Amino acid sequence: MTFMAVFTTVGSQTEARQMAGALVERGLAACAQISAIESFYTWNGTLANEPEFRILFKTRAAMYEAVEQAIHELHSYELPAIHACAIDRIDEAYAAWIESRCHAG
Repeated sequence: MTFMAVFTTVGSQTEARQMAGALVERGLAACAQISAIESFYTWNGTLANEPEFRILFKTRAAMYEAVEQAIHELHSYELPAIHACAIDRIDEAYAAWIESRCHAG
């Protein structure tokens, strides 16, 4: 079984909490962690500097497409940042817990 960390950013803590709760409730992620961050990026030719909230979803790799689809469905941004990293090493007991919680799809 392969596991992934899937990341996205949103503009408010309320949106972050709603999205995190929805994906965990749907069984798409075992866990979601929210962190306050500061982002610099260019959008429409202008430099932006905004507070954002990063959400880290812990899930099974086989569920990536469903997680991505749910993020798009719930996201308020025109172009949400969605990216994932494979988890190369993981504690066996924690891996079993993730597997037991991720049941959708």
